[in-house]
Amino acid sequence: MRHLSISRAWEDTQRIGVHDGRLIGAVALALVGFPVLVSGIVAPKGMMDQTVPGWGMGVGLIAQLVAVAGQLAIVRLAIGPSTTVGDAIAHGLKRMPVYVVAAIVIFLGAVLLAVPIAAILLATGAPLDEAALKTSPTFNLLALAYLCVAIFFAIRLVMMSPVTSAERVGPLKIIGRSWDLTRGNWWRLFGFLAVFLLGALVVMIAVAAAVGILVNATLGPVEPLSASAAVTALAQGLVSAAVTSLLAIMLARIYIQLAAPDSVSVPSSGA
Repeated sequence: MRHLSISRAWEDTQRIGVHDGRLIGAVALALVGFPVLVSGIVAPKGMMDQTVPGWGMGVGLIAQLVAVAGQLAIVRLAIGPSTTVGDAIAHGLKRMPVYVVAAIVIFLGAVLLAVPIAAILLATGAPLDEAALKTSPTFNLLALAYLCVAIFFAIRLVMMSPVTSAERVGPLKIIGRSWDLTRGNWWRLFGFLAVFLLGALVVMIAVAAAVGILVNATLGPVEPLSASAAVTALAQGLVSAAVTSLLAIMLARIYIQLAAPDSVSVPSSGA
């Protein structure tokens, strides 16, 4: 089992933020903040909104892929060795398809995991309409079990983005490598992610509420391709860029410890 120190990873993250904050910030704004801005203008209520046109869904998909490349680029800067912003972005774009394939494999696994649940519901004669399922004890118990299993796997696979960025391996190897690196540190990683995601959620809700009140009072309701949607999306983009950067750097420094416990260093990311 590899020893993991979340506090040391946080200290490394702070030092990288001070030393390379401008470089990482530039990548985050370009590849995370801007795609969120574009998506928010096109579909302010989210891509699941049925009123979003087909071309809007395409824009949203491209934005998601660019954001993935941005996360991989930030990880590259945080892990080192020294590189330029342009090279980091090129690296993120190059490795993004491999990460996406790995994510698709995980998604298919999640679908297969749900098959036994559907079989049990059918075997027990549970109602399958949405309204009745919500009040079904069998469904709620199975859903809770599925959630627990999903969380377990999510923690074991949290090193996928650092592995994708740092190692020249394929999709299946990325999954296996993350599984190996996180062995024995599940609770530490779970605690870190729980605290981080809770804090990020609070910040995002607070910013969304404040901006929403201001926008509705000055620019009117948020509608697709409107000024109010642009302002709201801009705020969301800035917050998303900050949150993604912080998480990517933390995961990169955690990866450094788990991959090479005796050689943790703070890289310089560019000129």
